[in-house]
Amino acid sequence: MSFDFSPYLSSSSYIDSEHPAVRAKAAGLAHGMAGDAAIARRCFEFVRDEIAHSWDFQRNPVTCRASDVLLHGTGYCYAKSHLLAALLRANGIPAGLCYQRLAVGEVGPPFCLHGLNAVYLQEHGWYRIDARGNKPGVDAGFVPPREQLAFPVLAPEERDLPEIWPEPLPQVLLALTHYATVQDVAAHLPDIEMLPVRT
Repeated sequence: MSFDFSPYLSSSSYIDSEHPAVRAKAAGLAHGMAGDAAIARRCFEFVRDEIAHSWDFQRNPVTCRASDVLLHGTGYCYAKSHLLAALLRANGIPAGLCYQRLAVGEVGPPFCLHGLNAVYLQEHGWYRIDARGNKPGVDAGFVPPREQLAFPVLAPEERDLPEIWPEPLPQVLLALTHYATVQDVAAHLPDIEMLPVRT
């Protein structure tokens, strides 16, 4: 039975890969690149390096829709993952959303979701990438088949969630659409209830 990639290639309300600005940026990033991995790397590095992480830069407005992230040049990790998925899909490369559950500070509680992506590369299959933006102590990269994510999962309550979602989780959308400022979002970061790990 073949895998149905169509949900991971589709344009939608928040991953609006058919938006003219998204399509134009995707085409520009793909120009001169050969192969899906090279295009994916270019898209990843653009979102990682050129779109400001909202909290790191204390930059409003709060963005959610991929085209708005591109327009304003800023977004939380979740919003940046929406833009990266849209740019990849606009280039015909399957892309989805992934999440980790991490401590908000050095140790938890509280905990929150962290948003990243998975891209389907012909040579490697599904490969997770994290374009939240590098800073001291954070060095995410694109080095398939090895993952180089922004954050390790350390505490027992933290998780690498295995799902690859075609659309954002409802609690992520709520956080990004209900609160007006970056500071408000930071005070209400989305989380998910986890079952305890059996030992």
